[in-house]
Amino acid sequence: MAMRSAVDERVLHDRLEGRAPSVAAMFRDRVAKSGGREAFQYFRNSHLERVTWSEARDRVYAMAAGLMSLGIGLEDRVGIASGTRYEWALADLAIMCSGGATTTVYPTTIAEDVAYIVSDSGCKVVFAEDDGQVEKLRTHRDQLPDLGKVVVFAGERHTVGDEEGDDWVISLAELERIGREALDRRPTLVDERIDLIGPDHLALLIYTSGTTGRPKGAELTQDAIVYEAAAVDSISILSHDDLQFLWLPLSHVFGKVLLALPLQIGFPTAIDGRIDKIVDNLAVIKPTFMGAAPRIFEKAYGRIAMMFAEETGTKKKLIDWALGVGKQVMEERAAGRQPNPLLAAQYAVADKLVLAKVRERFGGRVRFFISGSAALNTDVAKWFGSVGLLILEGYGLTETMAATCVNRPVVGGYSYGSVGWPVPTTDVKIAEDGEILVKGPGVMRGYRNRPDATAEAFDSDGYFRTGDIGEIDESGFVKITDRKKDLFKTSGGKYIAPSQIESTFKGLCPYVSQILVHGEGRNYATALLTLDPDAITAWGAQNRMAGKSYAEITQSEGARELVQGYIDQLNSHLNRWETVKRFVILDRDLTVDEGELTPSLKLKRKVVAEKYKDDLESLYSDAR
Repeated sequence: MAMRSAVDERVLHDRLEGRAPSVAAMFRDRVAKSGGREAFQYFRNSHLERVTWSEARDRVYAMAAGLMSLGIGLEDRVGIASGTRYEWALADLAIMCSGGATTTVYPTTIAEDVAYIVSDSGCKVVFAEDDGQVEKLRTHRDQLPDLGKVVVFAGERHTVGDEEGDDWVISLAELERIGREALDRRPTLVDERIDLIGPDHLALLIYTSGTTGRPKGAELTQDAIVYEAAAVDSISILSHDDLQFLWLPLSHVFGKVLLALPLQIGFPTAIDGRIDKIVDNLAVIKPTFMGAAPRIFEKAYGRIAMMFAEETGTKKKLIDWALGVGKQVMEERAAGRQPNPLLAAQYAVADKLVLAKVRERFGGRVRFFISGSAALNTDVAKWFGSVGLLILEGYGLTETMAATCVNRPVVGGYSYGSVGWPVPTTDVKIAEDGEILVKGPGVMRGYRNRPDATAEAFDSDGYFRTGDIGEIDESGFVKITDRKKDLFKTSGGKYIAPSQIESTFKGLCPYVSQILVHGEGRNYATALLTLDPDAITAWGAQNRMAGKSYAEITQSEGARELVQGYIDQLNSHLNRWETVKRFVILDRDLTVDEGELTPSLKLKRKVVAEKYKDDLESLYSDAR
């Protein structure tokens, strides 16, 4: 298989067979190798702070010793209920060095579900981002008998306790003070604990964001995390000279892998979870790579494509020519070839005049992006490739520690429309019904307190059932075609794969934010859409609706005609039974806070379909 020839067997052996026994040991080894080098960047009062590995180690060890002083032992669960920030990384490393297991809680999780996760996992300590997260825990304190202490990152000191003298909530500084006192008494305290942590110990507990019933907690071992980092390192796509910008939710398994990679490889990571600051931060941080969800790329593509479309005359011709040249070069490289001398010369001019200016919007140093958590539209990916910004799509689930497959940033090492090759020593195969099956060191050991669900998740040969439908081509590239449970059958007996149609539409329409294709048991398919607020507001200003609200613009006849044109384009690419006959545009966008999107900006299909069932039903009963 082509994959094997792309991996140096000696490197594979050294980095996989000789991998560390735990995340904590990996961190300790990194500090020993790179102590004076930069480890993290983060913003404090708009200023970019820089932290070395040794400086990070001092705080992590103090926090770890503090956790041990609070009674945290091997495999004891410690929660983190916070958005992505530097303190999240410190807390996670401290949990690892204390021998505990990080239990992630999305900051948008409602109080009842927070209580369930903390209770089901048996968390003894929880790191909470602020007073809001503390209050969720306090509200359900009587349901959390195992929770002995809450450590708040940025809370107000007066919120500590309901009664005089109650120290259930302490500050991060207080935890570090407790830890430093413990280290003064026994300087080897944390290192002794690290020496006890083995590859089979529980390291991570992530509750899947199920849309029906209670979420299930996937138990991932120390070795699952270390393996993923070592496997990515073995394919040599990153080095210690890289700089990562990490904004993804660290409560998501994708974000957790991106935190583990620098421990293995040694590059610094800039952390800032503010989604509205991504573009601004790119210009300041100037990263060499970044992981992101497809929605981020779709939004950037739509905005830049519309700006280009507004140009006229000579400038418009120059842009179109440059994009055309960039597309030719992208296609040559994707086919495993280098451009011929003439095309290379044209590309040098196109790059200087147009393409490099686009890359400057992303900091100017990006070698590649990594896209995960949902399907990325191929046309969007190719557009980025045409301007010299390679997006490497990858694939994995919470239960497989995220990095199951990934494309490589080398000529012939990636294939648009695929999620790449499996990472070394992970086995991926296709079941008779088309379901993707996975076996390897990164796969979970099971669902917490759910032996029934665990047994159901694996086949008789020990392969994890992903629930995704896909195929593997002759070159070994894995392609995902849909979620098994999302496929639906029309009343005419035809199967429709909604995510493929939705992805295609996002590549066609720069104004769309979200789209849900519907039609189970119906005689035709319909769609529910929301429009991107920035894009449609700009369109409205150019179409006599300046100053109008989002709702007024999206519900206008002009907006409907605009979308209908893109629906017609979509339908021209589909089989007759797949075409979208009717659609509705909502007067508000879908959000994470309303529970309609996951924190990684993926559509919660069942939640949205149920919430807007009357709108969808009207597409089959009302004449428009």
